[in-house]
Amino acid sequence: MRFRAASLPAAAAVSIVLLASNGAGAQSADPVSARISAQSLRGHLSFLASDLLEGRATPSRGQDLAAEYIAAQFRRAGLEPAGNDGYFQVSDWKYAERDMSQFAFTVQAGGKTLSVPASAVDLRVREAVSLKDAAVVTMPWLEAMKDAARADGKLLVLSMPADRRAAYEDLRKFTGKPALLVLVDGSRTQGSAANGWLVEEGPPRPRDAMRSVVLYDAPAAAALSAGNATVTLNVPGPVERAVKLRNVVGVLRGSDPKLKDTYVMLTSHYDHLGIRNGDIYNGANDDGSGTVSVIEIASSLAAQKTRPRRSIVFMTFFGEELGLVGSRYYGKHPVFPIKDTVADINLEQIGRTDDSEGARVNAANLTGFDYTSISATLQRAGKKVGVKLVKHPVNSDRYFAQSDNQSLADAGVPAHTLSVAYEFPDYHGKDDDWDKIDYENMARIDRMVALGLLDIANSGKAPAWSAVPNAAKYLEAAKKLK
Repeated sequence: MRFRAASLPAAAAVSIVLLASNGAGAQSADPVSARISAQSLRGHLSFLASDLLEGRATPSRGQDLAAEYIAAQFRRAGLEPAGNDGYFQVSDWKYAERDMSQFAFTVQAGGKTLSVPASAVDLRVREAVSLKDAAVVTMPWLEAMKDAARADGKLLVLSMPADRRAAYEDLRKFTGKPALLVLVDGSRTQGSAANGWLVEEGPPRPRDAMRSVVLYDAPAAAALSAGNATVTLNVPGPVERAVKLRNVVGVLRGSDPKLKDTYVMLTSHYDHLGIRNGDIYNGANDDGSGTVSVIEIASSLAAQKTRPRRSIVFMTFFGEELGLVGSRYYGKHPVFPIKDTVADINLEQIGRTDDSEGARVNAANLTGFDYTSISATLQRAGKKVGVKLVKHPVNSDRYFAQSDNQSLADAGVPAHTLSVAYEFPDYHGKDDDWDKIDYENMARIDRMVALGLLDIANSGKAPAWSAVPNAAKYLEAAKKLK
């Protein structure tokens, strides 16, 4: 939708939605499920994914307003503030941004010139780039990994394998020095639409250390692969400014004298893509749905007369769309000791049921499904509320390292991301709006998550990593925590 000026002052809008989100709970046999309401979820999301918040980009006024709203909901639920500034874990950053009106990417092949829009690329370059009529070298993926030097100083085009996790592992070991690497990704048609990034201390991450462009434009990709193509590319350089960013965190303290100092986490990211070319990208499903679910589940569990044995941490991260930045910051600067954190369930895209592979009703997916015992816990909870937790044959592994569970998993904490639709029609699009959410289905998913979370929090036995090959490095990290 097109950008339009907000008609209400921010404080007034927050107050109105706080009242609107006091919906009655669904009828259910157990008190935890009974307090989770589709009406309440709709009230929260109709605010967080409204035009007033301007797409919640990191950083932005809209994201700041979202953080205040989430903190207000945590306060109302009775959670204890757990940040270095009340409910906020505040951190100082430099934000680099470039003027994409100066971006240009053309492919010349077969006497034709194709222009690639900025929306069809992800830029993995941190400085200005200027190439004119650069000759293209194409190679099969495995051949390029074995003979890296062959494309040194040239523009190398590679088609990404289906297993993105393995592909980025290959790139971490890649020793070639091309002038630019163009990675063709046929799995999507749009990039992240991010024009800026947060400047982090230390060396760049492996995926950012090499000058590369991820290309999602099919006609341009075909032209590059046909041979005898040249590329002209202009990427403007960035301008930096200082910003303060906030993860939002509250805790429901446990009741057991020993277990209360161990922590179960429920997380999401509350940022999205902001405004692009005058359009507001509201991010209702990605990840407004996960964020309002964290709020709703926190309210339900905090309202119970009996406290869980372990403490439960409810947290929403900034900067996921810029590369999991907020959750990675938490991994480096944890509020609660990593060694005492027993699990994390991260919620991502749980409001839409129109998955690209077909409708997903009363069902959810878990990344790294067989990596830990958490899947079995959630399956038991799902049976109580009519939701089936399933393992996607490809995406369970493919997406494990692509959401906010990753920093905790890398540290050895059993951590997964739960989703309903991995890919849906409006993913990273301007029409991911709150009126397209299936709130009744989302409420059922939330009931499963709440019961599973409570099961983990009340169990004397913490979740554990499984001895499966893909979980081996996480299992080793967990051993170091003991």
